[in-house]
Order: sequence, then structure tokens, then C-alpha cells
Amino acid sequence: MSNKRFAPKLHVKKGDRVEVIAGAYKGRKGEVLEVFPAKGRVIVDGVNIRKKHNKPTQTSQGGINEINAPIHISNVLLLDPKSGSGVRIGRKTVDGKSVRYSKKSGEIIG
Repeated sequence: MSNKRFAPKLHVKKGDRVEVIAGAYKGRKGEVLEVFPAKGRVIVDGVNIRKKHNKPTQTSQGGINEINAPIHISNVLLLDPKSGSGVRIGRKTVDGKSVRYSKKSGEIIG
């Protein structure tokens, strides 16, 4: 665990559609499955796939499983729900609530 007191506000959250903008999986699009704010990492569906070897136990059969490993949050860009292209986001207050909006189109992102 990180020794930071507060986790930073991140530009993506679970369920967002993102595009990978750097690394071996550059250009791939997928859904964010999990976010680790303290480590600054995200797990994206179908990106950074690793093979995990599992020993057989009484309850499960062993084998080689493919898992999605985390990637750094700076390597993903949120997709605009309207245009489907990658956009930077900003934050603004609407009705007393902080919301994310697309810097390109100005549209509020859920």
C-alpha cells in the first residue's frame, strides 16, 4: 500500500470505455474492470493479458489461465460517448455535484 494519505481523483472509473495510448497494447479499446487509486493503475478488459499457472486443488482443476494485469493510468484515455474518440476530461460543478466533461465536445460524461 502506498503511504499517501488521500487517493488522487482519477480521470477514469470502473465501467468507462478507454483507449490505450502507450505500450504494447497501444490503440486497443476496452472497458475498465477495476481501478487501483493508491497505485495509480487500472485493469482494462482484453489488455495486458498474462498467463497464470494454477496448481490443482480438491475444489478446482489446475491449469494455465489468462488474466488481465493492471496497466498505469497514464497510458489510458477516456473515450467520448458521442464520438467514440479519445478525449481529455475536465471537472465542473453542476447542481452542487462535481461531474466530468469532455474537453473536446463539452458533453458531460456519466
